[in-house]
Amino acid sequence: MRKINHLLGLCLLLIFTINCGKAQQQINNSPPEDLKIMSYNIHHANPPSKPEVIDLEAIIATIRQENPDLVALQEVDVRTKRSGQIDQAKLIAEALGMHYYFEKAIDFDGGEYGQAILSKKPFTNPQVHRLSSVAESKAEPRILVTIDITLDNNLSITFATTHLDAQRNPQNRHLQAKELADIAANNNLPMLIAGDLNMTTDQEAFAILGKVLRPTCTACGFTIPVINPNKTIDFILTRIQDSWKVVSHQVVQEHYASDHLPVTAVLRWIR
Repeated sequence: MRKINHLLGLCLLLIFTINCGKAQQQINNSPPEDLKIMSYNIHHANPPSKPEVIDLEAIIATIRQENPDLVALQEVDVRTKRSGQIDQAKLIAEALGMHYYFEKAIDFDGGEYGQAILSKKPFTNPQVHRLSSVAESKAEPRILVTIDITLDNNLSITFATTHLDAQRNPQNRHLQAKELADIAANNNLPMLIAGDLNMTTDQEAFAILGKVLRPTCTACGFTIPVINPNKTIDFILTRIQDSWKVVSHQVVQEHYASDHLPVTAVLRWIR
């Protein structure tokens, strides 16, 4: 009888060990957390085919369709006359159920014009960095907007949006690219920067960025103009020293809402 009980006990222990092993294997094989980023120059929600129209719903629908975790928005109007004195950043965020941070680059048309970040999760430490330009160029002021956010895997990161100088002379983009690279290199957290860089990958300013940052695309799809696009100036950038794997990169084929096509990237932290 003792032998039978002993054998029964061993069998139960073996079954328990196997089941525990299977459970642990299921935990270890659970899918890693992916982070979806979107960058969108929204052209103050003015569809190019309708110069007098503000269609904020088209912008909202485009973002909702992609369902990103973090969004970098450029060319956002807040209480300007041309956009009907509405707070575009607030209205977009509320419609999507997202948290937001807006910062103006300039005062414009009775209101403010600048950039916004949308986030599914609450964030901390919102900041604006004023970027440089050559005084005699009389350039439009440019900014980098940043937030800090902690992901579900307890990884804390800095996410940023920017919109660099658009003048034909590249001198200001050179300055601003150097500043972006310096900010990213010295940031204490892993950093992602998304936005309208107003430059292509073959330009010198992009090489300056490339010392610290790299795009999530290799053969980068065209993002502008919205009809028959022929140039890529909208990017999502990861810091070279950080451990991001690019799962996917896409140019979203939405050809009505803005004069730019939005871009998305799915990223996975691999450490």
